[in-house]
Parts: sequence; C-alpha cells; structure tokens
Amino acid sequence: MSISLQKGQKVSLSKDNAGLSKVVIGLGWDEAKRSRGLFAPKPQPIDCDASALLLQDGHLRGKDDVVYFGNLRHTTGTVQHMGDNLTGAGEGDDEQIVVDLASIPTVYDRIVLVVNIYQAVQRHQHFGMIQNAFIRLVDARNNKEMCKYNLTENYSGMTAMVFGEVYRYNGEWKFNAIGQGTNDPGIGELANRYI
Repeated sequence: MSISLQKGQKVSLSKDNAGLSKVVIGLGWDEAKRSRGLFAPKPQPIDCDASALLLQDGHLRGKDDVVYFGNLRHTTGTVQHMGDNLTGAGEGDDEQIVVDLASIPTVYDRIVLVVNIYQAVQRHQHFGMIQNAFIRLVDARNNKEMCKYNLTENYSGMTAMVFGEVYRYNGEWKFNAIGQGTNDPGIGELANRYI
C-alpha cells in the first residue's frame, strides 16, 4: 500500500520493505494551460529536468556526484537517470532515476532529488506554470509504489524545486518530502547550494 506524504513528512523505506535493494524514483509534472492572445505566438514547451545530487556528510563533493541528462550514470553505477523528457507530455512519470540502495558506497549519506526548468530565465518560465507535480518511490523488485508526494503549493516565480531526498539514518533508508522552490536559473546554481 502506497503512503501519501505531506510536505516535510519523513518515511522509512527499509522498515516495511524487507530486503529492499533498488528503488525507482519517478518524477512527474504537467504544463498548466496558458492563455494567449489571438495573434500571440505559441509559447515554448516547458522542459523540466530532474537530477540527483549525491552528498557526503550533507555536501556535494564534485560534479561527478550530479546525475542528470548530461551525466546519466554515477561513477559508482548505483544511480542512473533513465533519460530526458523534453515536454512532460503523457501520463505517469516524466523522468525516472533508479537508485541501487544496497550498493551505494557508505560515504554517500543523502541523495537530493531536484527539478529545474531548462532555460527558465530566458524563456520567462516558472513553476507557477506547472501543475500536478509529484515524486514517488517504487520498489524495483515488484514495481509496487511505496510512497508518493504531490506538490500542491503555489510555486509561482520559482525556477527550480527540491522535490525530496533519500537518506541513510541508523543503517536504514528513509525519504523526506521537501517541496522547496528556489530561484536558481539552472542545475549548476542549484547544485552549488550543497557545496
């Protein structure tokens, strides 16, 4: 049974899922309908990009620890981005990140899951133009959804979002639903928050 989470809620992934080793982190969003004048050009699609930041003692140590559309696989092979969705169109997850929890080296204690809008500043786009945003964790063994967090706040003006984090605590893996908007213009600036 999937747990529906609220902002700031933490849940154990290991406790009710004995033998859990690999999770699929699904992130999704839809572009909200935009009104435009009769002769206005069609607006550019909003291209959201999901990324995973692997932290050591709460800090990002190098660019190799950022898994995103330009670096689909972490050097340890334990975190893999399944590819970039340029429009967010369609049902279900728009982007997925697979995490092999059982094999992540112990130096990594936290994986922060973020989404930024590609060229948000240049295109005058923000998360107020996005609806139905969510993050969910699925047990890769049986494709069973363990938990889901629907981001329901108004994130107007925000160009990037910290959706949540998977972290190790007392030998078990947990998930924290964060839902924090930022004004970072890209993944580089977003990643710098954790240096």
